Amino acid sequence: VQLVESGGGLVQPGGSLRLSCAASGIIFNICTMGWYRQAPGKQRELVAVITSGGSASYDDAVKGRFTISRDNAKNTVYLQMNSLKPEDTAVYYCNARYSGQGNGYWGQGTQVTVSS
Repeated sequence: VQLVESGGGLVQPGGSLRLSCAASGIIFNICTMGWYRQAPGKQRELVAVITSGGSASYDDAVKGRFTISRDNAKNTVYLQMNSLKPEDTAVYYCNARYSGQGNGYWGQGTQVTVSS
């Protein structure tokens, strides 16, 4: 199983980034896909999740600013991040999970830094 994140980087407050996670070795279209983040000194937290049926949910801190989407033909999940804030700075991780599975599978993470 491989989950490869890309799209992170340095952006100014108010800017946008789009993260991508390309998956292989899983039956992508039946997995729930999620984005998590971990800031220095903090626990990893859920940012957004999208089910195999396309239903999305978000942490309150990003609701209205971030959008999760998936392309089953490309085995890829995206996170569009708008109106970025310094507190969004973290390593962002992709997660894939089958129904009933525990923690699922993780990518290696991509750094997002929001700073002027």
